[in-house]
Amino acid sequence: MRLRAGVRERVAAVHGGGALPERLRLYDGWAARYEQDVAALEYRAPHLAAASLAFAFPGPPAGARLLDVACGTGLVARELHRRGFRLLHGVDGSAGMLERARSTGLYRQLQRCVLGREPLPAPAEHYDAVTVVGALGEGQVPIAAVSELLRVTRPGGFLCLTTRSNPSNLRYKAELEAALERLERQGAWQKVLAQEVERWERATSEEESTQGTGYISGVVYIYRKCPVPPLEQG
Repeated sequence: MRLRAGVRERVAAVHGGGALPERLRLYDGWAARYEQDVAALEYRAPHLAAASLAFAFPGPPAGARLLDVACGTGLVARELHRRGFRLLHGVDGSAGMLERARSTGLYRQLQRCVLGREPLPAPAEHYDAVTVVGALGEGQVPIAAVSELLRVTRPGGFLCLTTRSNPSNLRYKAELEAALERLERQGAWQKVLAQEVERWERATSEEESTQGTGYISGVVYIYRKCPVPPLEQG
């Protein structure tokens, strides 16, 4: 089944190279149809990211303080909540998306923040886990913002990041992975997982499709901020 033209156009618009105020205006306007559209795309990133983080997380999730960056309408929060995470905070640059996220009742706190333009509204070493699902891509969150994600994560805490592997995002992905590897060499964090997933979501064009499958691929990364606590004995 082919994607409807409206879905393709809305996705192309928000991933385009427009100025930030225009992109945020587009996200505000997309908020009401966002979940319907990503369902049509068979978008799996929220499920895959939450499952990966829950698998890696060593302690009881209910008491873990977690920040959902670029939270959108709350798709990641729903997946995390199903896996026992309860202390969820969220930030997003779009007021329209935040309004939808607030209606879920899943977040203890929601604030507007344009990551890359302003610091996250949290003190250093505040969160046990930080997620950024879907926003690390060409024309979206700049790679330099990864250091801000690290700042608000406590030592031993986890960071769950995702990006796409479609042709128009390959340059961004290569630069992102170089930055992630550089931080690992510097001792900022340890890589726990880097999982490439073939059917990440449906492609919006033949040019973006992976080998004619009609889908694009993507990747989930899990890192643990150093210093990592020693294993408990007994």
